Amino acid sequence: MLRAATRGSALARWQTAHIAELLGHAADVQPVLVTTTGDRLANEPISAIGGKGAFVKEVQVAVLDGRADIAVHSAKDLPAATPDGLVIAAAPRRADPRDALVGCRLVDLPEGALVATGSARRRVQLRELRPDLWFADLRGNIGTRLAKAADYDAVVIAQAALERLGEHPPVVDVLGCETMVPQVGQGALAVECREDDHQVRALLAAIEDPITRRAVDAERAFLATLGGDCTLPAGAHAHVQGPALAMRAVLADGPGGRCHTVVGEGEDGEAVGQRLARQLLDTVAW
Repeated sequence: MLRAATRGSALARWQTAHIAELLGHAADVQPVLVTTTGDRLANEPISAIGGKGAFVKEVQVAVLDGRADIAVHSAKDLPAATPDGLVIAAAPRRADPRDALVGCRLVDLPEGALVATGSARRRVQLRELRPDLWFADLRGNIGTRLAKAADYDAVVIAQAALERLGEHPPVVDVLGCETMVPQVGQGALAVECREDDHQVRALLAAIEDPITRRAVDAERAFLATLGGDCTLPAGAHAHVQGPALAMRAVLADGPGGRCHTVVGEGEDGEAVGQRLARQLLDTVAW
């Protein structure tokens, strides 16, 4: 039996059930529900409650203190540095990494439309495309955000989340990664375990997708070199093309500043991510 630490949202439960399905008869996965700081302070801006760590720290602690054997995360929620004693033991095949506008297509948004999103990355890129847009903060689980969509001209949600929960809003405009560079790790899952738990690491190795892992590691190297987390108006998307890996990355001059985009490729994905982060740091004024 594997005890899987996870948040209690519908999406987090789906993710844990998906890992159980991938493991099949290799393990009986039992969820261990954990409430995170991000869950408790659902109305606070992410930047005010610790960024990425607000959604994963307590889940990771449950593994470190022995209450659970694995932790199942959305890879985009993970800080750039893995805590001592833990390792990302598996990154299964990635789902759709793109963002989606729910409620109205981008081209149909009226002048001065109000778009709801709590992400600085999404705001700066949308503002680059449409300087006339206004933004409102919006947090909460997928169900909460969809329920509030009618209060705005559009809300922004990860397409993978809609697909995983079987949500089909009447109007969904999926934005290409060239139009809206996703958050690092978006669409991917990351399964952590204790670094010295070799039996569990061997079980999880069976559900690893090498292409996904290569892309996620490259994007996380970008984020680590940037020295930031999800509160930073930055994004990166890596795509494996045979022996090479191509990456597009973006960073803005502050929350309301201009977006700077760089692209690069190479066989060493982590080196590509590090190089693009350094290019942006040399370009962007903070």
